Amino acid sequence: MVRESSMSRFDTNNLKRLGNQVSVPINPDEDGYLGRECPAEECLGYFKVTPGTGIKDLAPCHCPYCGHTGDNNTFWTQEQLEYAKSVALRDIAEALHKDLKSMEFDHRPRGGFGIGISLKFTHGAPQPIKYYKEKELETHVTCDNCTLRYAIYGVFGWCPACGIHNSIQILMKNLELSRKELALAESADKEFAHHLTGDALENVVSAFDSFGREICARKAADIQFQNLASARLRVQDTFALDFADVLALDEWESVCRVFQKRHLLAHKLGVVDEDYVKKSNDPQAILGRKVSISRDEVVATISLIETLGKRLFEGILHPTP
Repeated sequence: MVRESSMSRFDTNNLKRLGNQVSVPINPDEDGYLGRECPAEECLGYFKVTPGTGIKDLAPCHCPYCGHTGDNNTFWTQEQLEYAKSVALRDIAEALHKDLKSMEFDHRPRGGFGIGISLKFTHGAPQPIKYYKEKELETHVTCDNCTLRYAIYGVFGWCPACGIHNSIQILMKNLELSRKELALAESADKEFAHHLTGDALENVVSAFDSFGREICARKAADIQFQNLASARLRVQDTFALDFADVLALDEWESVCRVFQKRHLLAHKLGVVDEDYVKKSNDPQAILGRKVSISRDEVVATISLIETLGKRLFEGILHPTP
């Protein structure tokens, strides 16, 4: 009869308890954001989302920078993967050590020769955990379309949940800030009110220029929007779109005139020059005098820019078939 020796048994109960895979939770940071990284090799852009906001089902993830779309499980960051791998290796090493410990024995010396034998396993340094910290980003957005809370570098980007570009949302928020600036001007003294009105106008033009450039850049076109008449022709040539077709002729002339007033503020300290007189068709303009800019004029311009912005956004990024 052959008796099995205790030295030949190797129980793997602890390894078996781990199963075929090791689950490692990846938790949001202290602000509730979870880091994401675009898997497209030409991008690898980093952004963050807040789990539990936005689309609740298993929708695909969209890179806010390049627009790449894929399964959410393909957007883990390299730091998260390294952390998960280190935790899994530590758990496996711990389970393996416990199983090996079960094989230990110690046979004391017996008989005339006094020979004993023992087997012991020592635990080396534990597997180091590769902890990480999510990065700080520049712009935090709550998508108007699906309510996802996300953060990106820069300002503009696609919503990671629903894929809607945030440019129109950013434009509207900037225009609202200009409205608040104009409201503040109502209770200010004359000189400060004039400054606030001019600053609000400059912000409107800058916001629309940045918005328009971004929209066109998404389609690989470089078009500036500080000169509306020129931008209108460029957009027509590039996209076969007349974004001004939503305005009446007098409204278009008005918004173009106000944009030209902003040019005087930025480059001529508001003093009317011959170029302005020739292009603006402004009956109140007097060469060498300061241009007149009223609060109501800027308020009306903001509403017209909202209309132009929506037309540009839908016409270029979401054209009707």
